[in-house]
Amino acid sequence: MMIINKDINPEREIYYLGAQVIEILRNSPKDKVELFDAFQSLNEKKRVSMNLFVLTLDWLYLLGIINTAEGDIVKCF
Repeated sequence: MMIINKDINPEREIYYLGAQVIEILRNSPKDKVELFDAFQSLNEKKRVSMNLFVLTLDWLYLLGIINTAEGDIVKCF
């Protein structure tokens, strides 16, 4: 599976969704955001499945942009 596919809407790509999650974290006054709060915030902008959201979080984690702690998403930037 390719990360970027020209046949799919760019709004459904993990690059785009990752940027949206980073924006949610950047706008948060705290260093961490509860997982379901971030999911709800993302769904207010763009409707996505929980599976795609978790795949996006996995990608951000592998890049070292986020970490996790007790059900929270912790920003590492």
